[in-house]
Amino acid sequence: MRRRIAIVGGGVSGLVAARTLHAGHDVTVYEAAGAPGGHARTVTVPGGLAVDTGFIVFNERTYPRFAGLLRELGVASQPGDMSFGVSCRRCGIEYSSRGLAGLFARRVQILRPAVHRMAIDVLRFNAWGRRAAARPGDDETIGDLLTAGRFGRDFFRHYLLPMSSAIWSAGAGDAHRLPLRFPNHGLLQVRGQPPWRTVTGGSRRYVEALVRPFGDRLRLRTAVGRIRRHAGGVEVHTAEMGWEPYDDVVIAAHADQALALLEQPADEESAALGAVAYRRNVAVLHTDTRILPRARDAWASWNAQVDDCLDSGANLRMTYHMNRLQRLPEHPTWCVTLNDEARLDPSKIVARHVYDHPVYTTEALRAREAIRTLSGRRRTHYCGAYLGNGFHEDGVRAGLAVGEAIQRGRETS
Repeated sequence: MRRRIAIVGGGVSGLVAARTLHAGHDVTVYEAAGAPGGHARTVTVPGGLAVDTGFIVFNERTYPRFAGLLRELGVASQPGDMSFGVSCRRCGIEYSSRGLAGLFARRVQILRPAVHRMAIDVLRFNAWGRRAAARPGDDETIGDLLTAGRFGRDFFRHYLLPMSSAIWSAGAGDAHRLPLRFPNHGLLQVRGQPPWRTVTGGSRRYVEALVRPFGDRLRLRTAVGRIRRHAGGVEVHTAEMGWEPYDDVVIAAHADQALALLEQPADEESAALGAVAYRRNVAVLHTDTRILPRARDAWASWNAQVDDCLDSGANLRMTYHMNRLQRLPEHPTWCVTLNDEARLDPSKIVARHVYDHPVYTTEALRAREAIRTLSGRRRTHYCGAYLGNGFHEDGVRAGLAVGEAIQRGRETS
């Protein structure tokens, strides 16, 4: 039986859900922005190059659903570089993961015992972390590991905290609260990292292919203001169309946005959706190379910058070297910098985008289980990368799960 289904949110989860459902149901996708894709956002820069500013990389091992989706869509990908580096202004350390030349990017670091100790601790953590991640139900956090003194402080200040903050777009304080067993897609590994890839021509290529079969069901620049549920179905309200009736609604938005949309949410919905916090990150695409490390051997694909490693509340600044990540021509140097716009030369800024990322704490991880349980009740389904580990792969999985659940007729009234 065909159903009328509203999908609120045109990011990867909502689009995958729509792709799964559109052939058998009457689907309408509401997206507040002027283009679909969510964090898959590509900018065409002078010279016609396509530069990504949100979702950038994936790999076959830990992104199997997303990689499979690209193959189904016939979208090409190419190898990418995932080197990582840290610069600490207070300590004067600059290094990258690009071999010994990168570790000792500033040659004086050869004489600094702290750098050698950090490198040894990275190797020790690589082995220890795999065992810790395999322990079920272990709620130990990165902060607990620091307190326990298993590894040196330079390892935390100049590797683990910057790397963890970079992976999950978290502040330093939030990184302390990340569970150690939280999956990181191999990014914390020194050895055995899966080969990383980028979408050829930018992530917008897969979005264009994904929406092609149901593009006429996309309502762009149409923000949903409220959702109300009743025994006979659901209603979605927009400024353009007022209240519109549907059999089901899929809320493919952030958890806090989903809660704000619901009229008369159940106590369980309020508790679960309200437990997932978000951090706002401003991504600026630019050509200002002053933001990169002074030592060129320290230039990496991911460049973490810390002013004072002793300040536990200091925010991490990240700059992505897009030429390395996306195999772009060497000149000009294209960078995407998070949360450091004030330091950039305004004349070299090309684009600015705002992204919100979930903050993963032990409480948030428990809440996502509750949200999964609630999904489908009162004809309301939830999907988003926050229901997994916040990566693009998790967005694909969430969209597939909701689409397949509705296809199986699991909706409840």
